[in-house]
Amino acid sequence: MLWNMSICFISFIFLFMLSFMLFMLGITFLLEEYTIFIEWEVVSMQSTNIVMTFLLDWMSLIFMSFVLLISSLVIYYSEEYMSGDFYIDRFILLVLMFVLSMMLLIISPNLISILLGWDGLGLVSYCLVIYYQNVKSYNAGMLTALSNRIGDVALLMAIAWMLNYGSFNYIYYLELMKSEWEMMIIGWLIVLAAMTKSAQIPFSAWLPAAMAAPTPVSALVHSSTLVTAGVYLLIRFNPLLEGSDTSKFLLLVAGLTMFMAGLGANFEFDLKKIIALSTLSQLGLMMSILGMGYNKLAYFHLLTHALFKALLFMCAGAVIHNMKDSQDIRNMGALVSQMPYTAACLNVANLALCGFPFLAGFYSKDLILEMASLSLLNGVAFFLFFFSTGLTMCYSLRLVYYSMSGEFHPSVCHPLNDEGHIMLRGMTGLLLMSVIGGSMLSWLLFPTPEMVCLPFFLKTLALSVSLIGGWLGYEVAKMSISIELNSLSYYRSVVFMGSMWFMPYLSTAGSVKVPLEMGGNLVNSMDQGWSEYLGGQGIYFNISYISKINQWIQDNDLKIYLMTFMFWIMFMMLYLLI
Repeated sequence: MLWNMSICFISFIFLFMLSFMLFMLGITFLLEEYTIFIEWEVVSMQSTNIVMTFLLDWMSLIFMSFVLLISSLVIYYSEEYMSGDFYIDRFILLVLMFVLSMMLLIISPNLISILLGWDGLGLVSYCLVIYYQNVKSYNAGMLTALSNRIGDVALLMAIAWMLNYGSFNYIYYLELMKSEWEMMIIGWLIVLAAMTKSAQIPFSAWLPAAMAAPTPVSALVHSSTLVTAGVYLLIRFNPLLEGSDTSKFLLLVAGLTMFMAGLGANFEFDLKKIIALSTLSQLGLMMSILGMGYNKLAYFHLLTHALFKALLFMCAGAVIHNMKDSQDIRNMGALVSQMPYTAACLNVANLALCGFPFLAGFYSKDLILEMASLSLLNGVAFFLFFFSTGLTMCYSLRLVYYSMSGEFHPSVCHPLNDEGHIMLRGMTGLLLMSVIGGSMLSWLLFPTPEMVCLPFFLKTLALSVSLIGGWLGYEVAKMSISIELNSLSYYRSVVFMGSMWFMPYLSTAGSVKVPLEMGGNLVNSMDQGWSEYLGGQGIYFNISYISKINQWIQDNDLKIYLMTFMFWIMFMMLYLLI
């Protein structure tokens, strides 16, 4: 009966069916090379028309279907994960608003409607990050919102520059006007906006901080919605990047982000933050391949990454749920014997992340690294690509070693189990997609096989780097106890690498310290200093003083009257004598 169904189940059915329909439509559009451009005239007054435009092509339809698939399974999973929450209906409505904002962003070829979806994502993400309502959540929410505001301002400035062309439909001008300096400025502004949303250096601090949100939100935000909005925007604006200085800048920044996130994840002990840093690393990979001009490859990795990253977060949520809200991987251990199905899902997602052959991540990641080997890259970019790949394997195996093997280290005496049937069903859907999704998308997006011809050393370099990284991760995890005992001897370097190169401090206290000090000096010297003495407070003091004298005169009126009387008599006598 419908009235016995929960809002989670109804949302799941609706979104899942819509996802299936959009996927079929997307495949049709892809095979037929078909595009629909819809113009909806909202208001027409005199000579002014307000027109809403939508672009439906294979790229937007397939991406929408993936976003809806992941959201449907996350909402279904939330029914059990958030079952203790009294306001679960409000939570699901917030998630649905989030998905709706993403849909608007995906199908907009117009900068104004993109800004609506973009700001909708920022606003709803703030509401979701502060959902648990404690000081940590509020700080994380504020950092997230303010970091994203920089991108919003860049997008607003890009809209202002689009006035040069007489329309906000950027899709008309990308190919024709890309050599003009106005379009170059728009390109730089769009790259800045994308860097804030996709958390590239120096805006990376908000992404791990946003882990304060409930785990289902993390699974949605860090796989297919908020953080991928910047990548998707740059895929659409790709003609502006081709052969420009912007693309070289993007390649460097994204490569450094990928390297920094991979390094930081090896020093982190919070389960959700490790997965968040792996998201940051993969976003760096997508952005750097975009900087090289391979927008289809970036789109391919965007979709495959969304599948296994959502699964990884859902598995982490199931583990945290069973560990009674403990997120420290040092408290875990032997999960493979306690929660076998969840552990299997976690391992499959981890292997897909590392690019294990024939899982979802392999098809996109291997192709990206081979194209990087084939391109004219300098040594720095080449090193960042392959070393970051090794670091991915390193922190993944470290996570597996801490959580899956060894002995159980519970902080509380609580039996772990795999009895959350609704959570397990939600995870199973994504497990299936993490196994078959990569090959399916590969056949669809690249129907014509092309051979990447490389020397044996370069062809096997990705595999070699991954194996060495995995071995190092395992050895480091094994030696972790002795390292922790001696960590004070190299404390500074561990703190530097473990705190994302001090970026959270620079983004929070670092960015407000100087303005606050300047403000304090101004207040002391100006507002509470000489301007106060000569201004309002000085006038107040003088009027008070005169009022007191006046009051004193009035309080002693008889004495004053007699004194005045005597004074006048003396004055009259002197006058008469003269």
